[in-house]
Amino acid sequence: MKGHTVPASDKELVRIEGVHKFYGSHHVLRGIDMTVKQGEVAVLIGPSGSGKSTLLRCVNHLESISAGRIRVNDELIGYRERGGKLHELHVKEIARQRRNIGMVFQRFNLFGHKTALENVMEAPIQVKGKDKSSTKRRALELLDRVGLSERAYHYPAQLSGGQQQRVAIARALAMDPELMLFDEPTSALDPELVGDVLNVMKDLARSGMTMVVVTHEIGFAREVGDTLTFMDGGVVVESGNPRDVIANPQHQRTQGFLSKVL
Repeated sequence: MKGHTVPASDKELVRIEGVHKFYGSHHVLRGIDMTVKQGEVAVLIGPSGSGKSTLLRCVNHLESISAGRIRVNDELIGYRERGGKLHELHVKEIARQRRNIGMVFQRFNLFGHKTALENVMEAPIQVKGKDKSSTKRRALELLDRVGLSERAYHYPAQLSGGQQQRVAIARALAMDPELMLFDEPTSALDPELVGDVLNVMKDLARSGMTMVVVTHEIGFAREVGDTLTFMDGGVVVESGNPRDVIANPQHQRTQGFLSKVL
């Protein structure tokens, strides 16, 4: 069994209801329903083009939705509702909502001209108006947490891909998010660097961070996930306890996918 030191609560942190997404005539998400409780690690797997990353990007409104509702901590994300109709929020309001949602991408998107430390300090100072000395202390703690305290003054070009990704995780944590989204955080890494990043994510899970993770790392899903959702063709095909889904998938599409990746 996996080791949450902090047990997941019964409080729903994320509620996704009937979410559809079209790009023109291309129907990418076809009525997705999902909930994630506070402190849970929800893992999404599925073939390329199944809609996993699009769904993740809808949770913090990097993508708009075509129908449905997404709530984080009971707040409608990206929209306000009037008379049953959704009206997109002002850019400033969307930015305020995103402060509570950390996101880690495949590509690290670090500022190349800033050190690891400066990358982690940037958002709390610029977005939250925090003072420099306390932000620096906190940033050094976070770099230590991801195992990079000795690389604080290195620039991204001086770091391996795995180290850059761990800086990106520290940067997201610097905003004290209540939810962390990971979009295939290890897929751009050399195989020998994957473990370090997954270990940081396991540590986060143990500390009680609510996480939604799109990944191909089935071992991580089995060990750390509370729920495993298999998506294909823009729908949820199967969802449940990761160990049950992996050991005994109920649907042919899940069986076919897992037989290729395990």
